[in-house]
Amino acid sequence: MEVVVTVQPQNPKEAKRLNLFERYLTLWVGLCMVAGVLLGKAAPGLIQALRAMEFGRESHVNFPMAVLIWLMITPMMMKVDFRAVSKVGQRPQGLFVTLFVNWVVKPFSMAFLAWVFFRFVFSAWITPNEADQYIAGAIILAAAPCTAMVFVWSYLTDGDPTYTLVQVSVNDLIMLVLFAPIVGLLVSGASSLTVPFAVLLYSVVGFIVIPLVLGVLIRQWVVRQRGQRWFEDTLLPRFAPITIGALLVTLVLIFAFQAENILGKPFHVLLIAIPILLQVYFNAFLAYGLMKWLKVPYAVAAPGALIGASNFFELAVATAIALFGPESGAALVTVVGVLVEVPVMLSVCHVCNQTRHWFPLKEVPA
Repeated sequence: MEVVVTVQPQNPKEAKRLNLFERYLTLWVGLCMVAGVLLGKAAPGLIQALRAMEFGRESHVNFPMAVLIWLMITPMMMKVDFRAVSKVGQRPQGLFVTLFVNWVVKPFSMAFLAWVFFRFVFSAWITPNEADQYIAGAIILAAAPCTAMVFVWSYLTDGDPTYTLVQVSVNDLIMLVLFAPIVGLLVSGASSLTVPFAVLLYSVVGFIVIPLVLGVLIRQWVVRQRGQRWFEDTLLPRFAPITIGALLVTLVLIFAFQAENILGKPFHVLLIAIPILLQVYFNAFLAYGLMKWLKVPYAVAAPGALIGASNFFELAVATAIALFGPESGAALVTVVGVLVEVPVMLSVCHVCNQTRHWFPLKEVPA
């Protein structure tokens, strides 16, 4: 039987009902940056103690970061519906574009841009060792497609929530397999750094596998006990304050770890932002253009462009810290990615909302 999805035309000027956190997202990131830097300068002993807390010797997986990321990501993983993933073949074009941009274009384009800018364009201001670190951080950032914030971006652009869930779910499953090999291959190829595969594996297990397994198990148990409706309408909303709180504390901790780098190298922060900006806009509009060319409905095209542009910065920061340390240039790049992402993604949302008339507004077979 054919399933029909109706894509309704909507008024792009209609005000979105965002909560306080979503409405002032850029402000919260800025406040967390200031708070983190001040904390890093005011309490260096505390920050050093937090840095030293790891899961076992030589794991390089920071315990406070891991706990915060579990609190932040597990509720998102609870939204992974494998029944929805199994139906992806009914409307594959949008997913194919998302996967092509995320896994074929994005990491490699970022590696190329980072190599060109940090190795050549900015060579007068950056040492070869700093260039290696910045290239590695940019690759780690690009190899981790966004998970949590995609649902906010999708909402802001009137995206199809079910299809967005499918896109995120499939990306998460692919990330289990491809994240570590891609990071290892590109970092070794574009820089003189050696990536310990064991540490990458710890990062994947700690920051992807554990939250995914916890999310799936909790979802299955709750749905079996209380039903799907109670799970979606009652339980998931209760996790929202926990997720937001964990995100804000994570940002404070990230900027506290990087306080010396941010204050000591403000010009480098600006230089790092340039290739990241170019890469984000390139991938966003490549995905959006391919969606238009394939006549994908707007409600699928807009979230697809946003998924292709944004990053799972929590995983990227944790991995960079695990591989190269909290004060490394690689970790600094992932932190700059946090600063860049929010305003840039809001600008991409604006472009999508203003160009929805480019796409078919009619019933499309699902």
